[in-house]
Amino acid sequence: MILNNASYPRKNYPTKAIQFGEGNFLRAFIDWQFDLLNEHTDFNTGITIIRPINSLHPKLDNQDGLYTTLIRGLNEKGEKESTARVIQSVNKEVLAYQEFDQYLLEAENPDLEWVISNTTEAGIKFNDTDKLHDQPASTFPGKLTQFLLHRFTTFNGDINKGLIFLPCELIDYNGEELKKCIEQYIYLWDLGHQFQKWIKEANTFCSTLVDRIVTGYPKDEIQQIESSLGYQDNFLVTAEHFYLFVIQGPDWLRDKLKLNQYPLNINVVDDIKSYKERKVAILNGAHTSMVPVAYLSGFDTVRESIEDEYIQSFVDNLIRHEVIPMIKMPQEELLDFYSSVISRFKNPYIQHNLLSISLNSFAKFKARVLPQLISYSKTHHQAPAYISFSLAALICFYQGTRENETYELNDDLKILNNFKEWQPLYESNIQQLTINVLGMTEHWGEDLNSVPKLTETVSSHISNIKQFGIKKAMNQLIA
Repeated sequence: MILNNASYPRKNYPTKAIQFGEGNFLRAFIDWQFDLLNEHTDFNTGITIIRPINSLHPKLDNQDGLYTTLIRGLNEKGEKESTARVIQSVNKEVLAYQEFDQYLLEAENPDLEWVISNTTEAGIKFNDTDKLHDQPASTFPGKLTQFLLHRFTTFNGDINKGLIFLPCELIDYNGEELKKCIEQYIYLWDLGHQFQKWIKEANTFCSTLVDRIVTGYPKDEIQQIESSLGYQDNFLVTAEHFYLFVIQGPDWLRDKLKLNQYPLNINVVDDIKSYKERKVAILNGAHTSMVPVAYLSGFDTVRESIEDEYIQSFVDNLIRHEVIPMIKMPQEELLDFYSSVISRFKNPYIQHNLLSISLNSFAKFKARVLPQLISYSKTHHQAPAYISFSLAALICFYQGTRENETYELNDDLKILNNFKEWQPLYESNIQQLTINVLGMTEHWGEDLNSVPKLTETVSSHISNIKQFGIKKAMNQLIA
């Protein structure tokens, strides 16, 4: 029995949202949240999904818009928990390339309020070769401009027919970038001052930060899962328990999203910057700091690493004492977020491979960990011990061997060539190796040898790792 209206009579909600992107993330993130709001409040919002790419894989219409989310992980008590939910917020899917006329018809819906999108990091871009008469334009903002122009024309520029934009693409200030691209298309296609004015005054472009690990379709477990559910679902999607949706937008959005009736983990804020810093420094920073230490300690996944008491103690000291105090947000809030990060790392349903995360580690260290290293050294006039140890472990990791096995390093070619050239120094002159790595000014943006005591601290850690092994060197640090 396949999941559809016949096997699962659905609730019907009027289409008030248009969604660009049919992928796993939005279906387990916003569509899931809208479904909860529909159940618990008078939100009463259905979604039409627009497939923005030229692809003919099966439509969600094959299941009448119905699909299952399987939310899995550790609950507040640290127990394994798995919750299945049939999502009823999606009404249909329209193919922008094969059903362009139907796509434009969606713009004529007087009840439409929301535009949601996730078209990948490369999705919000401008292409000056696009034409207004293309069916459709090649880019997401181009397609959206065509859609909005049709809506503007249909309703004669009615100021009340503007929309609220919630882009989920992983770029900084995604709402502002989307609006800029639309303005470029207005200029390119000479769409006139009145349309430009309507875009500016009738529409609300929000920037967002999204956070949830969505693990997609569980092909290795699907038979067992479908057997327990009692139906077949070709669009089933799995995700972790944790989710966070931060929206930079006006206060009235809280009422619009009915958050006073059913408080989801949605924050409407004046600026998403501090939330981005928190996520990058604590979640991503913990990953990046832990990877070389854990991998050289003999672990292969995030979960088995963080379940080791010494690795968890190392990460705990690094984040609590060297990262969190450097972030200008309420400390209690940061500690709560960190606690959720550790729980996410322990999720038994997610196998996060350390070598996969190690891709471009030096760029990640610069973006995620270096700001706290610099802040700490300015505040305390010395290098942070645990971050320095992580950097030392990273330098050792880039020697490319763990005990008697070799592994492939994936990074910028210039960095890989540097380590190849400096390999003899690992055996003969650790101090010089450290000076060379910290002195990669083209990469770091400055000479890190000028950070108080960093060169000697990192050099000393490398020597200890070489002499005693990483576990003993780490334990000496923690003791």
